[in-house]
Amino acid sequence: MQTPLFKSPPCFPKISSLTRTSLSQPSPLRPPPPLKGRRREKKRNNSSSSCCRGGGRARAMPSPTSVSGSTEITGPSLLKSKLTEASFLASLMPKKEIAADRFLDSYPEYDGRGVVIAIFDSGVDPAAAGLQVTSDGKPKVLDVLDCTGSGDIDTSTVVKADGDGCIRGASGASLAVNPSWKNPSGEWHVGSKLVYELFTVTLTSRLKKERKKKWDEKNQAAIAVAVKNLDEFDQKHVKVEDVKLKWIREDLQNIVDFLRKQADVYDDKGPIIDAVVWYDGELWRVALDTQSLEDESGKGKLADFVPLTNFRIERKFGVFSKLDACTFVANVYEEGNIVSIVTDSSPHGTHVAGIGTAFHLQEPLLNGVAPGAQIISCKIGDSRLGSMETGTGLTRALIAAVEHKCDLINMSYGEPTLLPDYGRFVDLVNEVVNKHRLIFVSSAGNSGPALTTVGAPGGTTSSIIGVGAYVSPEMAAGAHCVVDPPDEGLEYTWSSRGPTADGDLGISISAPGGAVAPVPTWTLQCRMLMNGTSMASPSACGGIALLLSAMKVEGIEISPYGVRKALENTSVAIGSLPEDKLTSGQGLMQVDKALEYIRKSRDFPSVRYEVNISLSGKTSPTFRGIYMREASACRQPTEWTVKVRPKFHEGASKLAQLVPFEEHIELHCSDKTIIKAPEYLLLTHNGRSFNIIVDPMNLKDGLHYHELYGIDCKAPWRGPLFRIPLTITKTTPVMDHPPLVSFSGMRFSPGHIERRYIEVPQGATWVEATMRASGFDTSRRFFIDTLQLSPLKRPSKWESVVVFSSPSAKTFSFQVESGQTIELAVAQFWSSGRGSQESAVVDFEISFHGIDVNNEELIFDGSDASIRIVARSLLSSEKLVPLAILRKLRVPYRPSEYKLRTLVENRDRLPSGKQILSLTLTYKFKLEDAADINPHIPLLNDRVYDTKFESQFYMISDSNKRIFCTGDVYPESTRLPKGEYTLLLHLRHDNLQLLEKMKSLVVFIERTLDDKEAVRLSFFSEPDGHATGNGGFKSSVLVPGLKEGFYIAPPSKDKLPKNCPEGSILVGEISYGKLTSDEQGNGKDPKKNPAFYQISYIVPPNKSNAEKEKGSPAASDRSVSKRLEEEVRDAKIRVLTSLRQNIEEERSEWEKLSASLKGEYLKHTPLLAKILDGLVSQNNVEHKVQHYEQIIDAANEVVDSIDRDELAKYVADKSDPEDDEAEKTKKKMEATRDQLAEALYQKGLALDELESLKTERSAKDYKDEDSGKSDAQADLFEENLKELRKWVDVKSSKYGTLLVIREKRSERFGTALKVLNDIIQDDGDPPKKKLYDLRLSLIDEIGWMHIASYERQWMHVRFPRSLPLF
Repeated sequence: MQTPLFKSPPCFPKISSLTRTSLSQPSPLRPPPPLKGRRREKKRNNSSSSCCRGGGRARAMPSPTSVSGSTEITGPSLLKSKLTEASFLASLMPKKEIAADRFLDSYPEYDGRGVVIAIFDSGVDPAAAGLQVTSDGKPKVLDVLDCTGSGDIDTSTVVKADGDGCIRGASGASLAVNPSWKNPSGEWHVGSKLVYELFTVTLTSRLKKERKKKWDEKNQAAIAVAVKNLDEFDQKHVKVEDVKLKWIREDLQNIVDFLRKQADVYDDKGPIIDAVVWYDGELWRVALDTQSLEDESGKGKLADFVPLTNFRIERKFGVFSKLDACTFVANVYEEGNIVSIVTDSSPHGTHVAGIGTAFHLQEPLLNGVAPGAQIISCKIGDSRLGSMETGTGLTRALIAAVEHKCDLINMSYGEPTLLPDYGRFVDLVNEVVNKHRLIFVSSAGNSGPALTTVGAPGGTTSSIIGVGAYVSPEMAAGAHCVVDPPDEGLEYTWSSRGPTADGDLGISISAPGGAVAPVPTWTLQCRMLMNGTSMASPSACGGIALLLSAMKVEGIEISPYGVRKALENTSVAIGSLPEDKLTSGQGLMQVDKALEYIRKSRDFPSVRYEVNISLSGKTSPTFRGIYMREASACRQPTEWTVKVRPKFHEGASKLAQLVPFEEHIELHCSDKTIIKAPEYLLLTHNGRSFNIIVDPMNLKDGLHYHELYGIDCKAPWRGPLFRIPLTITKTTPVMDHPPLVSFSGMRFSPGHIERRYIEVPQGATWVEATMRASGFDTSRRFFIDTLQLSPLKRPSKWESVVVFSSPSAKTFSFQVESGQTIELAVAQFWSSGRGSQESAVVDFEISFHGIDVNNEELIFDGSDASIRIVARSLLSSEKLVPLAILRKLRVPYRPSEYKLRTLVENRDRLPSGKQILSLTLTYKFKLEDAADINPHIPLLNDRVYDTKFESQFYMISDSNKRIFCTGDVYPESTRLPKGEYTLLLHLRHDNLQLLEKMKSLVVFIERTLDDKEAVRLSFFSEPDGHATGNGGFKSSVLVPGLKEGFYIAPPSKDKLPKNCPEGSILVGEISYGKLTSDEQGNGKDPKKNPAFYQISYIVPPNKSNAEKEKGSPAASDRSVSKRLEEEVRDAKIRVLTSLRQNIEEERSEWEKLSASLKGEYLKHTPLLAKILDGLVSQNNVEHKVQHYEQIIDAANEVVDSIDRDELAKYVADKSDPEDDEAEKTKKKMEATRDQLAEALYQKGLALDELESLKTERSAKDYKDEDSGKSDAQADLFEENLKELRKWVDVKSSKYGTLLVIREKRSERFGTALKVLNDIIQDDGDPPKKKLYDLRLSLIDEIGWMHIASYERQWMHVRFPRSLPLF
C-alpha cells in the first residue's frame, strides 16, 4: 500500500480528535546517567496535567534592553477570561506568546515562505497531518533522510529473472517482477530486513499484540483438533498394552504438548520484507515485497508495489500495510548496493516539525509557527538504539543541511557534558554556522530545576541558540487542562538552567515548551500533547523562520550573529529578578520586535563577539563567563582578564570589512559594587583585552546574578553587543557539630523554587536528609535536586520526585564530594496544587556524615599483598563497617583484524570537501557459559558531544551471524548464551592518522558475575592476616579526629571466578559506612550504602612457565623411520582433505587420490573417515542415488576397519590417569569410537535419503516387487541405529537427528518434534541450521501453517545470510 505525497491523510483536524489524555514518549535530552548514560529526546512524557522536571515561577517584565523601550507585556500574558473554542485551539499550538500571531496578522506572507529548516530528530512522517504542503502550495517536506544507517539494507547481491519473470529474493522467496518495470540491464539488486527493526518499540508492541491474537486463534484451533484426536483414541482404546498403540498415543499426546508449549514460548520477531533495487535507465528504483505483513492473501506482492526512488526526486512515500499504518521513504546509495528504508524512531520528530511548520488549511489556529516554511527531515535517532542519537547521524545531518542549502537547523536532542563548547560535533557546527551561515537552534534540556543542568549541545555551545521552555496561562488551561491556571506565565519546572560549567549563560531565549502537534500515522491519531524544551526549540525555530522569510523578501542579509542579537535584545524578561536569566535566558522571544531590530540594524556588520575570560596571571583555563560557585572564591575580591574579539563570517573581505571595523563601546554592569570595570572600550577586528575586579564579599548567602555588557556608544538602541555573565553562589556555612543544616518555614506555591547553597564540610561523603511538608490540603508534588561540580566531570546530580498526599516527612540519602559547594533546589511542580488556596510549608534538614579514607578507589596489582586503608571521621562518630565485593570481570581483547576504507557516498563527505573514512575492528571472544556481557571501551564510552572522535558503533554476533546486540557510546548489558562470538567495532573520522592509531584499540568484554561467582573481600587488622588467618576486622566506631587503620586482602586464587584469564580485571565496589537509621547494616551490596567507591583487581598469570612445561608430553619412543612413515601418510591425508569438492577439477583429483591412498594404507581408519567426510561435503550432486550409495559404502569401510570388540574393551576400561601411555591409548580409542559413530550416523542419514529417493521413483517408474527392497532398506536403517546406540547417546544433539528421522519415517510427527526439541534445547553449541530445517519440515508435514510461518521468520533471525550494515 502506498500514498502519494500530496494525498490528504485519513485524519481531520477537528476538536474531537484531541484528547485530554494524549501522551508522549520520553524524549531526547538524556537525563544525567547515574550509572550509565542513556540519551533521550528533550521532552517530557506527560498527560495534559504534565509531570516533568524544571521551571521557576516568573512574572512578565519588559526587557531593560528592549529596542522599543515599551513596557507593554506582550509575551507572558494574564488569563483574565475563560477560554473560547478559538482560544482553546490557539493554546494547543501556542504562537501568541512569542507574538507570532501578531506578526502574521501584519505580514501574512512572511510566514516562513522561502525558508528551509533541517529537523535533526527522530524522523518526520511526511504523511502526518499538516506536513504535506506549505501555505503557498509548495511541498512541505523536501527530503527525508536516515542519517543513522539504521534502515540501511545491503542490496549488493545481484540476480536475474528466470524464464517465468521471477527472481530469488534475499529472504529466499520467489518474487514475480512486474513486466512493465523498465530494467535495461536485467540486473536486480536484492536485500531483506526484519520489519520490526524499522519500527518503534511502541508500534512493534501494538503489532505483536494484534498478530499474537490472530496466531492464538489459529493455535487454539490446532489444539482443539489435537485434543479431539487424543480423546477419540482414548475412547477407542480403553486399555493400551500393545507397544505400537502406546507409541501412537504417546505421539498424539506429544502433539498436544507441543502446541501448548508453542503458545508459552511464542516470541514474535516480526515478518521479513524483501527489497528489490534496479536502474530503469534514468533513476534507481525500489520496490518492496510485504506479503508477510498482510492479513489478506495476495496483498503486498512485489509486482503490485508502485516503485519509489530517492524521496527528494519525486517526493513519494509508501505505507507497509494497513495493519501498521507506518509511512516509509526509500533512498538508494552506492549504485544500488544500499537502500535506506526511512521510518521514524519515535513520534518526537514529527511533533517537532509540526510545531515549527505545520499547515492546516481548514484549521489555521492549529498551524505551526511558520506554516510557509519547508523542511528536510534528518533522522539522527537510531532505531537500533531506541531513538538515541549517534555521531554518524549527527555528522550526516550536518552534511545534508549544507547540501540542501538550509537556512535553519532545529535539534531537540542532547545530554550532559563534562566540557562545554568542546568536541567533534561542536567543531562541525561552528563551521556550518560561521561559514555557511545556518542558524542552529536547539533545546536546552529537561534536567531542571537545579542550576548548571543545561545539556549539550543546545545549552553549552556558543554557536547554537539554546532555548528554555515556557508555559503561559492559556497553555496551562487549554493544552494541559489545568483546573486553575496560573495568572502569569512561567518557565516549566523541569526546564534546564544555566550557567554552564564555564560560566556562560547557557540559555539564550525561551519559547512555549508544550503543544498538541501532529504525530506519525502509525500512532493511529493525528496529534498529541508533548512538552519539553524539545517543543520550545521548534517554536523558537519557527519564529526565526518568520524573520528569515521577511529578511529574504526585504533583501536583508541573513547572518546567524545578527538574528541572535535581535532575538536576545528584544525578548521580554520572564521574572523580575536578575537571576531569572539563568532560567529563561534573555526572556521570551518576540518576533515582531525582533524584525524591527533587524530592519534598523541592517547596515551594521554581521559580527559575533567572542569572549574569553581567565583569572589574571593565568592563561588557562579560559571561560565564557564568571562562575564563582565554591566558597573559597567568595572570600576575597578577584581580578579577571577579559578578551573580547569580533568574529566575522568566514570569507569576509579583509579590506572592506575587517580593516574598517571599529566600535566605541561603553561598558555597563548591573551592580558596580560587585563588578569594577573600565567605562569605555575601543574595539577593532583584532579584539581588546581588559581587566575587571569582582568583589562578592558583602553579598548575602544564596544565588546572585550580574552582567557586564557592552553598548555601542553611537547606537545605544542596539542594546548589549556582548554580555559577560557573572554567577555567584554564596554558601551557607555548616557551623554545628555534628554538622547539621536546617531550612525551616519555606513556603511553596505552584512553580515556586527554593535554592540553598551549602559548603560541604571537609570529610563529608554522604548526606542524610529529611523533608517535612505541612499546611496544605490537596496533594503536592515536589522536585528535589542536588548538584555539585568538579573539573572535567559531568555535574554530580541527585534528584527525586516526591508527592505528599498529606502532611508527613520523607527521608533521603545520597553521596557528596567533600569540600565542594552543593546546591539544594526544591521546587513545587508548576501545576501541582493549582486550585488550592493553601501554601505548602516545607522544613528541610540536612545532616552530613563521612568516613574519610586515604585511598577512595583501590587497585590490587595481582600480587598477594594486602592494601592498607586508613579511615577517619572528621565530623562525628561513625560506624566503620567496610564491605567490598567484586561483581564484574573485564577481559581485554585486541582486534584480530581491521579494515580501513574510504566511504564514497556524498552523505559521508563533509562540507569542507573531506571524505570520511571508516575503521572496522574485529574482536573474537568465547563464553564457556551463558552470561550478561557488556563491551567496555574506556577511550570512547560515555561521550557523544564532548569528544573529538566522530562516532562508534558495535554489533555482537554468533557463528551463525545472528546479531545479539548493537550499541554505541553507552553500551548496555546483554544476556548471551554459551558460545563463540564476534564483536565488530565501527569507527568513523576524516582524520586518517587518528584512525591509524586505533588499529589496536583495546576492548574489554565485561561479564557480570552471578551471586555465586561474586568475590567478597576480607578485612584484617594485621598485614599478614589473610595469610595467617588471624586478626579479622569486621567493624569499629570512628571517633572524630582519630585515625584507624586496617587491611583489605586480595581475593584468594581459589575464589577467582572460572574463565578468568591473565590480565583481566575484576571490578566492584567498596563502602565504609552505613546510614544511622540502618541498625542491622547492609552486608550484601556496597552500592546500597550511602557512599561507595570503585575497587579493582588485576588477575595475575595462572601458571608459571615451569608448571606449563611440567605438563608437556614426553618425547616419542617410536623409531625415526616409523615416525617418518606416519608423517608422510598424514601429510598425504592433509592434501586429500585440502582439495575442494565444489570445484570439478579438484573433485576429480580427490577421487583419484582417495582411491590411491585406500590401496596404499589398507583399513587406516582416519583415512577412511576423511574420505567419508569428503563424500558428505559434496554439493549439487547430479546422481543422488549413486552418491548416497557411495556414502553408505564409505561408511561401511570405516566400520569394517575398526575392531569393535577391542574398541569396546578400551572404552569400558578406566585407565590410570597417572599412566601416560594408558591415557594416550584411551584417547586414541576414543577418537576411533567417534569415527565409528560418525560413520554410522552418516550411513543412517544416507539410508534414509536413499529410501526417500527410491520411494519417489517407485511412485513413477518402479513396480510392486521393489517394495521388498524398501522394506529391506528400512531394516538396515533400524539395524544401523541399533549399532549406533551401543557407542553413543543417540539423544545427543550430534546424533539425535536419526531418532527424529526414525519417528518421522513411522509418521509419529509429534514424537519426532519432541525428540528434536529436546535435542535443540540440550545442545550447548550455537543453533544448528540443519536441526531447525528438520523441525520446519516436520511442521510443514503436519500442516500447521501458522507455526511454519512463525518458524520461518525465526530462521531469518537465527541464520541470517549476512551481517547487517553499520
